[in-house]
Amino acid sequence: MLVRLVELSFLTVSIYCFKREEKVMTTFDDRKRAEEARFKHDQEFQFKVTARRNKLLGHWAAEQMGMSPDEASAYATSVIKADFEEAGDADVVRKVLADLSDNNVDCDENKLREEMERLLVEAESQLNNE
Repeated sequence: MLVRLVELSFLTVSIYCFKREEKVMTTFDDRKRAEEARFKHDQEFQFKVTARRNKLLGHWAAEQMGMSPDEASAYATSVIKADFEEAGDADVVRKVLADLSDNNVDCDENKLREEMERLLVEAESQLNNE
């Protein structure tokens, strides 16, 4: 009887430890899932901010070039698409600078990048307010 009681108490301790470990693992798994969801949300938001910035940049550049509203919308879309050519902003800068130059608009890379920074803040603000 004594041996059986010891075995039973060992089994109870083992079950208790297993359940406690399972609960801890669930907490870690929940944290991991939450962190992954937050990371995914942040990446999607950053993508939207960059796309909005590029749209605003396209409209700004179209205004500099004297385009009509319909032409400006089409141009803004082409600026958004240009960002998919390579990672970073170099492809957008290259496109917009070339287009401005082709239309005899005086703009250097520094001025364009300053405008991009200003529009990035504006794009983030717009998306936060939606």
